[in-house]
Amino acid sequence: QVQLVESGGGLVQAGGSLRLSCAASGRAFNGKTVGWFRQAPGKERDFVAAVWWGDGATYYSAPAKGRFIISRDDVEDTVHLQMNMLQPDDTGVYFCAVRDTFHPISGDESDFHSWGLGTQVTVSS
Repeated sequence: QVQLVESGGGLVQAGGSLRLSCAASGRAFNGKTVGWFRQAPGKERDFVAAVWWGDGATYYSAPAKGRFIISRDDVEDTVHLQMNMLQPDDTGVYFCAVRDTFHPISGDESDFHSWGLGTQVTVSS
């Protein structure tokens, strides 16, 4: 079982930036897709972005595209989510999880497993 730890959340004003990190132990990302999801208060978990560890291929949700960048660091076994131009609607707990394939592309949380405990992101207006 992969164990994931998210970090980097915090409080930021609208228009600001945050960089989230998802760390795993023991080369756990090899052969996997790593995804980020957001859960706003009282709502379901929504897909944000994902990256294929093998070649760095990525895909994004519509709200994230153009503002967020997901990347992998294969030296530190970490996946980063650079979030720019943050808005109050981006507020929520951000989770990372893994999927054992890349294709077909999926943002369905049921296709991911080994969820971390999340990191809180709060964007003030």
